[in-house]
Formats: sequence, C-alpha cells, structure tokens
Amino acid sequence: MTHTEPIRLAAADSRRPLVIAGPCSAETEEQTLATARQLADEGVRIFRAGLWKPRTKPGGFEGVGSAGIAWLERVKRETGMYVATEIATPHHAEAVLESGIDLLWLGARTTANPFAVQEIADALSGRDIPVLVKNPVSPDLELWIGAVERLRNAGIRRIGVIHRGFTSIDRSRYRNHPMWGIPIELRRRFPELQIFCDPSHIGGARELVAPLAQQAMDLGFDGLFVESHCRPDEAWSDKAQQITPQALARIVRQLVIRETATTTDNLNGLRAEIDKLDDRLLELLAERMRVACEIGRCKKEHGMPVLQTRRYEQLLSRRTEQAAELGMDREFMRSVLRAIHEESVRQQMRIIDEK
Repeated sequence: MTHTEPIRLAAADSRRPLVIAGPCSAETEEQTLATARQLADEGVRIFRAGLWKPRTKPGGFEGVGSAGIAWLERVKRETGMYVATEIATPHHAEAVLESGIDLLWLGARTTANPFAVQEIADALSGRDIPVLVKNPVSPDLELWIGAVERLRNAGIRRIGVIHRGFTSIDRSRYRNHPMWGIPIELRRRFPELQIFCDPSHIGGARELVAPLAQQAMDLGFDGLFVESHCRPDEAWSDKAQQITPQALARIVRQLVIRETATTTDNLNGLRAEIDKLDDRLLELLAERMRVACEIGRCKKEHGMPVLQTRRYEQLLSRRTEQAAELGMDREFMRSVLRAIHEESVRQQMRIIDEK
C-alpha cells in the first residue's frame, strides 16, 4: 500500500488523544444539537452521528437518512465542530459530498464487502475528504487493508482506520473481541496510518469504555471514536454502550498517555530477557512439531485419521484452564493452541501424503 496522509486534525492538547464522539444515531434535530453542544463544551472537536444505520434484521430504526444532513450542518455552524457520518452506498457518498460534512467513515459490514467498498471509492474518486475505515466484522487483516487500498487507488489521500473489534464464536465479556494483535500488525506494516479505537463497539457496555480506551492508549493508538448521547438510556440504538458527554470528558482526562520514545537500563534488561524467552519458545515449538511429525508417521503406519477431534477438544479445555490458573487470558490461550494445532495437522498431513 502506498503512503497515506494523516487526517490533519489534531487534539487541542497534544497530551490527549484526538476524540471523535457523538451518538450512534442522529435521532431528532433536538437530540443531535443537544449532544453536540454538550460535547463542544467538553472540548470535543469532531462530532459523529449515524444517518444511515445498517441493521441485522428489518424493522429496527435504520436512521433518518439524508434529512439528518441539515442537522449536522447546523451543528457545524453553531458549535464550530467538524462533523462526520457513515456512508455505505454511492448514494450516501453523493449526498454528503454535496453538503458541508467534513469526515466520512465506512462501517464494518461495508468494509467486509469489496464490491461495496469499490463502488464507494469510485463515488469519492478524486475528492479531498478524509475517510476512516472500520475493520471488517471478521478478523481478516488483508480485507481491512484491501478496503484502504481501494480508497487510496481512487485518489483519497487522507485515510485512517478504526479498530472496533471482531465477531467471534467464542463467549467473551466483549460485544466484539478486540484481538489487539490485528491492529498492532496493521501498525507494524503501515506505521503512517492513523488508528482510532472504538471502545463503544468493542465493549458493548458503557462500563467497558474507559478500560478499553486506556488499553488503546497503552498500545499507541492515535485517537478514540466513541458513542456519546445526551440521554444514553433513551437512545434509539446501542443505548447500552453510549455514554454522556460529561462521562466521556472524565474518561479522557483520566487517560494515562505514556512516553513511547524513552527507555531505561531496566527496560533494556527486561527486553533482553524477553528475547531469550522467545528463543526458548521457538526451540520448544520446533521440538513439538518434530514430535507431531512422528505421530503423523505412526498414524500413517496404522491407517489412522490425522484429525482426532475428541483429543483436541480435551487438550483445548485442559490447557485453557491451566492458562487461567497461571493468570493468562482464556481467549488468548485458545488462539495460541488453535494455531499450534493447525500447524501440527498440516505437518501430519504432509507426512501422510508422502509417497
């Protein structure tokens, strides 16, 4: 992917993250303006509100549509804030390009559909407007990168991404599992790309917004993308995860922003220790794969199938509980064991296929 430019909007305080906040949905003009004014009073510079709301099933509130554009324009005139909304079709893109909206974002369902992303990219072609791309619903880094590339190829230069978590079949305390390794890998591959965290959609509950926002800051994210409503308990969509502007301000003030450029002798010593442990892990994994290959030869000799589902389930359950007793996260251990098991199966299949 070629170079992208930053969104060019900075936080008023360099020690605080850039915050984009507003209600999940623009419900009424009164609710939109009331929320925006409260957020502006708390120092938020970019107001977000959904006008078109993709719903899983028909019958729910699907947004006010183009009628809400005038409300966002009024927010901009009366508060001086920048305004942002989600687009999911070329029609949405055309409608907002004719307005004074400053920033667009693509939702997770849209990012998951390359055809939809390409149609939107074509509609935005050559326009100088910032666009943020939420991660796709599934934990697919290449699909996320592909959406960014489609926009970049259409001439969009100011592009950022939003990490809003991923759907998982595993039970979790989160609405969408953070899987922090995916945005971390994205940052490693494209360090110039601005990354915002959406703790509202990751957590799905307002009490999780603060700890998730802090984790994002600890990982060096550039900003936060938060759902905030003047009356969260009365929200027409996603009310459980929305917070008041005042609560958002408290969370932002309490964030600890750590220095990334400083280091100490103690830290260097700990990093050296980590390097040694990583070397040992690699040696142990290599030894485990050697044994897995021996198992594959034994199965081939006795005509046994490679996949032993019952044993795998027992191993997964036992090792996950052991990890929890050692203070490690169960979801983390499941993901590690799955990766090891998949490679073990691949190695055994190679042995079985040998002539």
